[in-house]
Amino acid sequence: MTSNPTLHRELEAMRPLLVRFAHLQLRNQALAEDAVQDALIAVLEKPERFAGQSSLRTYVTGILKFKIIDNLRASTRERQIDSCEDQSEDDAIDALFLADGHTREQPLAWGDPDRTLEQKDFFKVLEVCLEKLPAKTARIFMMREWLELETDEICKELAITTSNAWVLLYRARIRLRECLDLNWFGNRQTT
Repeated sequence: MTSNPTLHRELEAMRPLLVRFAHLQLRNQALAEDAVQDALIAVLEKPERFAGQSSLRTYVTGILKFKIIDNLRASTRERQIDSCEDQSEDDAIDALFLADGHTREQPLAWGDPDRTLEQKDFFKVLEVCLEKLPAKTARIFMMREWLELETDEICKELAITTSNAWVLLYRARIRLRECLDLNWFGNRQTT
């Protein structure tokens, strides 16, 4: 193992964020801590593998992503996601659309997506928006978009139907869009 004190400090500083991310996916604090620990040990045991082509945080998060996927695949427990979430949420989503399925209002302009993604604060706001989602909805969104799991793999892991998965993903995307419109892009609508 390396004895680089700077690396140790940087890894320790990012631990809370990594644990929160792992917990969102694994829904178990002990499993989340273990996955983060495994990722950090992997970095400390072979620091020479970090080539500096990305930030240390991105590198460690990439390792953690695979530790989480391994954990999800190894899990033999079935986890249920209710197919019916709060009816008021359905009503709020329905209010965004016309009878013909088109949106009532065009999505607000978000500017240059590449430049936005480069801004570190964006990810802090995105994390807050994810935390505002129902836990089950946030989890399936992160499994699909961050862990890049296929829908059939997610359905098998969560013991849900494909249509249920797509409904939950749709709800997640709508809520994240609303949250980012309000909290990042500054497009507050007045009524």
